[in-house]
Order: sequence, then C-alpha cells, then structure tokens
Amino acid sequence: MIHGYRMAGPPPHGEPPQAPPEPSERQWPVWIGFVGLLVAIFVSTVAAGFLYAFGAKDIDNAPAWVDLSAALILEATLLGTAIVGATLVKPVHAWQFGLRPTRFWPAVGWLLVAWLGFFVFSAVWSVFMHAVGVKLDDDLPQQLGVDKSTAALVAVAVLVCVVAPLAEEFFFRGFFFTALRGSLGLWPSAVITGVVFGLIHFKLEFLAPLAVLGFALCLLYAQTGSLLPCIALHALNNSLAFGVTQGWTWQIPAIMVGSLVLLAAILTPVVRRTALAVA
Repeated sequence: MIHGYRMAGPPPHGEPPQAPPEPSERQWPVWIGFVGLLVAIFVSTVAAGFLYAFGAKDIDNAPAWVDLSAALILEATLLGTAIVGATLVKPVHAWQFGLRPTRFWPAVGWLLVAWLGFFVFSAVWSVFMHAVGVKLDDDLPQQLGVDKSTAALVAVAVLVCVVAPLAEEFFFRGFFFTALRGSLGLWPSAVITGVVFGLIHFKLEFLAPLAVLGFALCLLYAQTGSLLPCIALHALNNSLAFGVTQGWTWQIPAIMVGSLVLLAAILTPVVRRTALAVA
C-alpha cells in the first residue's frame, strides 16, 4: 500500500464501494500533469546525473547497466509522480487511472483501428522523411547496450516492451490525459497529450509519429474506458519496433506475446481486485 493509494478493497466501516467515475469526469486539476512531468524529468535527470558521475568515466561509452538504470529511473519516476501527485489532491484508487476491466472484443477491435491508423501515418511520414533526406533510425536499443551481452538484451527488451508501456500509459493516459480531459474535453486533451508524448521521447524526426500514436492511445482509452488496451497496444508496438531494430523474424511475434503475458501477470491481480471493490 502507498499512503492514500488503495489498489482495491472495500471501504472502511462496511460502507458500499463507490462506483468508478467515467474517465471524462474531473478528478485532478488541469495543471497537475504538467507539473508532474516537470518533476519527473527533474528527479530522473538528477538521479541519472549521479549514476553517470559515479558509474561511467565517459558518458558516451557508459556501461550498459548505467544506461539501463537511467532509463528505468525515468519510467519509475513517471509512475511514482503520477501516484504521488494524484494522492496529494485526494486519496486515489487504481480504477481512477483506468486500471479497470473492459469488454474484450470491442477493445481488441478499437486497438486494431488505432494501430492501423498509426501504421498508415507512419508509412506516409517515412516516405516524407526519405524524400527530405532524413533517415529514421531508432538507435535506442544500441545506446542501452543490447549488443554487449545476452543479459543486457533481455533487460532492454523487458524495459522497452513491458516497463515502458506500463509506466508511460499510467502517466500519460491514466494521469496526464485524464487531468486535462476533465477540464478541456476529449479532443484538445488528446491533441495536447499526443504532442507532449512525442516530445518526451527527445527525437525530432519521430515527434510526429509518436504524437499521432499518443493521440490514438488517448482515443482508445476514451473509447474503451480502460487503460488496459492502451498498455497492450503500446507493448505490441514497442515489441514490433524493438524486434525490427534487432533484425529479428520469428522472435518478433514471440516477444509480442511474451510482453503481453508478463503485463497480464502484473495487472490481472490489480484489475480483479479493482473489479471486486467496485462491484
């Protein structure tokens, strides 16, 4: 238990549990997501600075564990900032961040629609970038040391395909977008969240595709009322991209399935308890 953050469980004194609000209802002030993001960036940057200062003589050739730890700190800080920031406003529950059940097949359908839209835009963007002479290479896995050892490869795969989708969806869709939507409405909030989501990845050539993905994920959350399809789509997309950067073939569907299995193992107990708490 985190103070004020109940993953599930009945309320005290035998009171009936409160039904979860719709994601469009205002839960947190509109500015809290921006403040939380700035805090997360500041804290993770300071922590990473200490890591590089004491763990690497040359920042451009840092050991794999240093780069991995710095990336993990950012994801953990996003997750922690969302929980702490929301708790400072009022006690919160897992379902307020979208960790709630949803209808399976409609969610699958909307997930595929969102993913297809992202693929179409990415294809057009890739042609445009090629036309202007910009090469779209994602060298993040190499920067994190996937080529240094098998252990590093596995660690980076888990970070990219499991940890990042969970932490980033929790923060950007479950917290940032939800705070905006309660005051600004669906479309402005989805656009703003998408742009910020693209900017946080620090690669100008990938800003537009990632902004579109972030926008699509917001609409997916709004349509299904659950963060679970968003986490699944994010994990599938990251797994596919990661496999492509490694030149994989049959390993790509394997890592896609594996990431979903790991996420299901992590989230199923939370969602079950949440469903029981609001039943």
